[in-house]
Amino acid sequence: MIERVRAVLVTADDTMLVIRRTKPGIPVYWVLPGGGVEPGDESREAALHREIHEEIAGKADIARLLHTTESDDERQLFYLARIETWSFEDRTGPEFSAAGRGEYALEEVPLTVEGIDGIDLKPEEIAHVLRGAIGAGTLGDEAITL
Repeated sequence: MIERVRAVLVTADDTMLVIRRTKPGIPVYWVLPGGGVEPGDESREAALHREIHEEIAGKADIARLLHTTESDDERQLFYLARIETWSFEDRTGPEFSAAGRGEYALEEVPLTVEGIDGIDLKPEEIAHVLRGAIGAGTLGDEAITL
């Protein structure tokens, strides 16, 4: 089974970082930063740190596992994390230079129900989880104090 790790990266301004994906012939959608767990990764959290460094040249403080989705062939683990600095211009992930992968653009979105409703965040299940957590108040500062 393929494992992927992704992060809800909360900024000091209480926004979250998302990647806008633009591919020919497909409606624009957004994903959370992250990617596949590789055999050399010491842990899922180590894989997430590596992916955040590759994708946005950032360093995050992981607070906790937020949600897990699973299908027959893939498991995705979504973590809640705080991030202070990043540089999309300094990204190093191999996907950014691969032909035919489309465009990647880093954006900050308000960590509100309205902010999430304003984008097509994939998978929809994590968008639903985030809406619920925001409504319940479990994504505020007290939830991600490290």
